[in-house]
Amino acid sequence: MKIKSLVKQNSLFIAMAIGALFYETFTHISCLNPVSRTMRPILTDWLPVGLFLLLYTTFCKINISDMKPRAWHFVIQLVRTSLAAIMVLLIWLFGDNADVKLILEGMFICFICPTAAAVVVVTEKLGGSIGSLTTFTIIANIVTMVIIPFFFPMVERGTDITFLSAMLMVLRNVTIVLVAPLFLAFLSRKIIPNFVNRLNKHKDFGFCIWCFNLSIVTGITLQNIEESSLTGWVLWALLMAPLLVCLLQFALGKFIGNYWNDSISSGQALGQKNTVVGIWLTLTFLNPLAAISPGAYVLWQNLVNGWQIWYKEKHGNIKW
Repeated sequence: MKIKSLVKQNSLFIAMAIGALFYETFTHISCLNPVSRTMRPILTDWLPVGLFLLLYTTFCKINISDMKPRAWHFVIQLVRTSLAAIMVLLIWLFGDNADVKLILEGMFICFICPTAAAVVVVTEKLGGSIGSLTTFTIIANIVTMVIIPFFFPMVERGTDITFLSAMLMVLRNVTIVLVAPLFLAFLSRKIIPNFVNRLNKHKDFGFCIWCFNLSIVTGITLQNIEESSLTGWVLWALLMAPLLVCLLQFALGKFIGNYWNDSISSGQALGQKNTVVGIWLTLTFLNPLAAISPGAYVLWQNLVNGWQIWYKEKHGNIKW
């Protein structure tokens, strides 16, 4: 029973450790390299499938009444946009130095990233409102569609990104990742309610899928860091600056949410980012080397999530 409790309290830490261990083992032991090359594309292809399943199982628990927009949804968007604007200003002021600009671009993308769709899984585990977070995530992606064409040409002059291309990119991401499982979950509650009721009895099913996905993402992130051409202080800055960004966003989100008695949901809304979108945007429109920062942010945000889950499992609730 004690072992089960320890695993439950430290589930995200264990998932990340397993991902790191498997990556290092299968990459650096030569006889296992063929297995690594075979399994890597299979595991990568699983990620969107796993994300769809975990969101579907989580959305089956949503009450429609919980999905109405709240005031803090728009305050968080204003804060997120303001933080991104500050980074653009810093890039304009100090961007003459190529290394400094690279680090600032990495921080900028960590601020401007929309909220991760999988935020609802961790939020449910922490006791927040998954309905409210789902609505917020949709709003966040709409805001992203507007601010990306506005900010990106300022960050990287000569960047050719139009409102239409940004809109199509975001709409594709939202439709496949968020709207489809949400619609299917609501349809299932109408057509096969008995199945949904049985599924909802397995409260941690979606979270278990998330832990498995996190193991894969951790391995991929370590691979990207190790294969980077950067070394020295610039690489360390690209890895550590996202930690400061991560802590700042979680703290600001919780501070704002306290005014509406929803600090858990608002903290996750601002702090937990869709870094896959961030990495794609960086590789496509900014300095590709800056993609290390959103990759590192994945690790930092899940260390924060892991600590929050450990705290809640140990103390029963989160008061901040």
